[in-house]
Order: sequence, then C-alpha cells, then structure tokens
Amino acid sequence: MTSAKDDKTEGAVKRRPRPFERSGKLELIRTKGPADYALLDSGGGRKLERFGPIVVDRPEPQALWSRQLGGAAWGKAHAVFSASADDEEKGKWRLDKPVPDGWPVRVGEVVLTCKLQGLWHLGLFPEQSPHWDWMIEQIGAVSGERPRVLNLFAYTGAASLLAARAGAEVTHVDASKKAIQWAKENQTASGLGSAPIRWILDDAAKFVAREVRRGKTYHVILIDPPKFGRGPEGEVWDLFQGLPVLLKNAAQLLAPGRAAMILTVYAIRASALAFEQLSADVLADRGGHLSFGELALSAEGGGAAVPTSLFVRWTS
Repeated sequence: MTSAKDDKTEGAVKRRPRPFERSGKLELIRTKGPADYALLDSGGGRKLERFGPIVVDRPEPQALWSRQLGGAAWGKAHAVFSASADDEEKGKWRLDKPVPDGWPVRVGEVVLTCKLQGLWHLGLFPEQSPHWDWMIEQIGAVSGERPRVLNLFAYTGAASLLAARAGAEVTHVDASKKAIQWAKENQTASGLGSAPIRWILDDAAKFVAREVRRGKTYHVILIDPPKFGRGPEGEVWDLFQGLPVLLKNAAQLLAPGRAAMILTVYAIRASALAFEQLSADVLADRGGHLSFGELALSAEGGGAAVPTSLFVRWTS
C-alpha cells in the first residue's frame, strides 16, 4: 500500500521528467569579444581593455596572477576606475586623457555607444558575444512564423538589437529608465529605428508572471540577472531568492516546438552546476538539451583569460 508521500514531496506533485541531454561537464567558452574590443592585459586585481579607440583600466578581483605588460602599456589608459569601498561596481573614473561623453563601438552588425559613468560598466559586456552568436543561430532555426525574443534585464540592448537585426520581434525588459534610453540611442545608432522592439520599463519578475497569465510565448528567452537590484517601483531583487520563481515562470513562456533559453549569472562565486540543476528542474517537462559552464575573456598575445560569468543554455 502506498501513501500520499510516495506521490508527493512537501506538497509538490512529482513530475515525470522527459529525457534530457545533459553534458554533465563544465564547458569553458573563451572569447576575444567583438572586433572593436580587446582585453590587453590583466593581473594584480585589474584589467586593461580597449573599447573602440578608448583604453580603460578597471578592477578585476579575480585577476590574481601577475601582469604580462609593463607600466608603459598600462599608462596608456585613457581612464582609470577606482571602486567605492562600499560597492565594487560603484566609484569614480579618473581621466588621464580626453574621453568623449560617448563613443561608438561596433558589435557585429549593430553599434553601441560606450560611456564612462558612475559604474565600472561602459554599456557593453564583450564576453557575451558567444551567446549573441548562439542566439542568432536559434532565431534562424525558427520556421513558420516570425521569431519572438524576450530579453530580461536587457541593459543597453546589444542582444535586443542583434536579435532584431536577425529578423526577430523583440521584447526588451529592464527596470532602469536610464538603461532603456541608452538602448534606444543604440537602436538609432544602429539604423534600426523601425525594428519591432517593445521597450518595457518594468520589474522582470513581475513582467514574466503577467506574461504567463496572458498566455504569451517566445522562441528565445535571455535572462541576465544581477546579484542584487531594484525595480522601477522599489522592488527588491536578490538572485538566490528570486531566480527559482523567475526561471520557473520563464520556462512556461517558451514556445512549443523549437525554443531556446540562455541564463547568464555574474555571481561568479556561485556554482554553474547549481544553476544547471535549477534549469533542469524547471524545464523537466520539456526535455531537450542543457549545457553549462563559464564565459571568459581571452587576452591579446596569449595572456591569462579572465573569467566573467556562469551560464546555462537550453534548447528543445
């Protein structure tokens, strides 16, 4: 005789997972980033990078090794970022050479405007370029209807613009009005003013929950959450508390048939395996293929690669 506990655990009905293709191995994806970007050197807790014509010196806590280049090379930086004692992403830029308020950096077939602001981010995460290439492949695999892409925590819109350029209808969601305005500037700079992009200023978790209730679906979903953040109405986001529910709801938005999802996590002290297993849990009813690992930026001249983020990729 079986008890109810044989069929249920903690009130949740057990599902019968579909067969998964799971690599089971941590994958390291190295990239040099877009052609207009270069990691020139790293070490001693810093990294030296070129975004278009501008060279910047930024903190990189994981660069535990020694630098390959000498002081003369590092001294060519236009700007040096000093992090705040309270928040390593906030601080001040010291300008050692003239830097424009904004300058263009080409990423594939789109143009992003990079800027020096009160954060060490310049408006472009170059390590994401392998994900963007993979996303474009998934968009090209959709047949019979126009591909629909949902970009969550979408920042300045590189993925949104590349998806639109590839022929997709894009929903771009971010909680920062400033970031969305920046993304719209990139849309204009890229000559995509008439592209079908919906700009949504909203809390990503709330938006996804509403889309589930509306019965919406997307062929490709990109999720790139911060560790901590706030929504436009003061909503508090904590990665480890909020991601399981967000990912579960996002899984319900994946279109039947051909679909894909990319999760990128910059909480590098966490485990890629943990996020792979969470993804396998919420996608158990879909089966498909899962891969996971780390993204890293490769340096010019064969120097050390800088690890940047964890990722999980899923396709049906």
